[in-house]
Amino acid sequence: FFLQTDIEISLVGSSCKSPVEKFWNGSSAMYILQKATHNKESDSMEESRTDDDVYTSEVLPKESPGALALSVGRAKQLISLYTMVQNPNMGMSDLVVLPPLWARCDGCDPQHTCWIGAEPLKAGNKVTGLNIYTVSCDGPTADKTRFANLEELKMEHKIRHHSSVVTTKGFAQYELITAAAIEDTIAESGSNICVDITWNGVEKILETPPLISAATLNIALESGDPRSPVFQLYRELQFLLALAEGVRMGVTEWPEPSESESALKLVQEFLTDLKKKLDGDYIFGNRNETEKIKCDTAAVDSCIKSIFGERGDLDFTEQLWCKMKSKCVSSYQELIDCFTLVIKSLEHGEIQPWIHQGSSSFLSQLIQQSYHGKMEDVSLSDITPIQMLLEIGLEKMKKDYVSFFIGEPDTCSLLFQDYFISTSVDLQEQVHRVQKLHHMLEIMVSCTGFLQFRHENLFPLTQICMKYYKENPLNEKHVFQLPITPALVKEFYQNDNPEVWKVEISSGHGQKEVKTTWQVSTNAPVEHGLANNSGFFSDSTVNGSSEEKLYFITLTQCSQVQFT
Repeated sequence: FFLQTDIEISLVGSSCKSPVEKFWNGSSAMYILQKATHNKESDSMEESRTDDDVYTSEVLPKESPGALALSVGRAKQLISLYTMVQNPNMGMSDLVVLPPLWARCDGCDPQHTCWIGAEPLKAGNKVTGLNIYTVSCDGPTADKTRFANLEELKMEHKIRHHSSVVTTKGFAQYELITAAAIEDTIAESGSNICVDITWNGVEKILETPPLISAATLNIALESGDPRSPVFQLYRELQFLLALAEGVRMGVTEWPEPSESESALKLVQEFLTDLKKKLDGDYIFGNRNETEKIKCDTAAVDSCIKSIFGERGDLDFTEQLWCKMKSKCVSSYQELIDCFTLVIKSLEHGEIQPWIHQGSSSFLSQLIQQSYHGKMEDVSLSDITPIQMLLEIGLEKMKKDYVSFFIGEPDTCSLLFQDYFISTSVDLQEQVHRVQKLHHMLEIMVSCTGFLQFRHENLFPLTQICMKYYKENPLNEKHVFQLPITPALVKEFYQNDNPEVWKVEISSGHGQKEVKTTWQVSTNAPVEHGLANNSGFFSDSTVNGSSEEKLYFITLTQCSQVQFT
């Protein structure tokens, strides 16, 4: 292939996103064959790499993707060369089993072929044959008369592969929540909740999956949607992140105050109120009145309701954070002035505030020292006041998230104690873990508010999210997957059109198994060779009345070549 000047070949590793994943479920590395781009920079990169390197390129540049596709005749010629090289009967020495080869095609033939692939069949280290795949694509169209007939597909498969018995397997994907469909202003958001459903024994094209099917919920949510019930908490988190960045870099960008009253005035009033109530009986939060939350459906409802307001057990430092957070404090000097007021009140014994047991912030330590009438000197300079505010905000928000997930902060699970609310790591890492908690909360709230999930569904999802985030960094584009029963979300899809629907017709067993796959999808299954397709991904009005989805039609056929 390297002697062919009109083509280029790239090795895509098994860990990389596959350009053929929509119609081939192989998991190995593969070669992608396409028309040469003659990019001098990429040529020099290729020359500089060693034979041991795994070459992974962006096999489809964003500009002019159609120009990379080969003619079907040229692709078949190259596939024939690949077949010859893999054939042990050709007498070649030191035969090496190559990764599968996929060639991009321009779709200009009558069948609109967009890919041709070849996959070696192996017995040990010996190649016994090849699977040859052809993928054709048509559309987009809303005309269902252009859809295939299932019985005709089955008959064609039987004739092609000389099979008397075939089996069918269905797959459908439905969008349950999509940000772009709800509000145009957040169309760039990656938020999406969809369900994948698989079943055996397909009876007709585009049939609705039976309720006995297997289903998986796919959840990808990005934080910051203004319509979210936890948007105010998100804004609070953003201020916490700004403080963390200020501590790390030594510079903090203060937001414009959105309240008519300054933070300094609010803190002064707060301290004055405490002085008046200093009679020994005052408690900042009556913990006995807090609802005892158990792990059942009522617990979920109570936790979700608590999102809309502050907890009922805020201690002094948490209430102070609420006075000083982003909607009020607007400058470094104002921050210093606020903490100066607090420290003076503590030094003079004018207040004896209550704080949560186990609070470890510097301000909490000063408060504990004030109980004994002696406090260390504090220099409110450099990043010290910023770090003090960060610490009390961090402690407050940790308790917020734990109370949302568990109900009572003091009964949190070992996983929360050991990882998400651990104080044994530095402040920056603690903030990063709080970001993970917020992302988890966004997911739970969406599933509760939009999908009406109950505790028995939320609990396993929480465990999946916690396990992922204990092992991985924050990634709001990650798709969390939850096995469910279709009945749980049936009202969201039973009267809707799928985003993807396909039927897989198969016969044979083991390496003798061959498949024919017919699929419709609202998104183009290939990136190349489909000119001006940017307007085809949304619903379109047909005949001026009802809305129908525009579908791309894809047919994947397989034939086998046996060498021995």
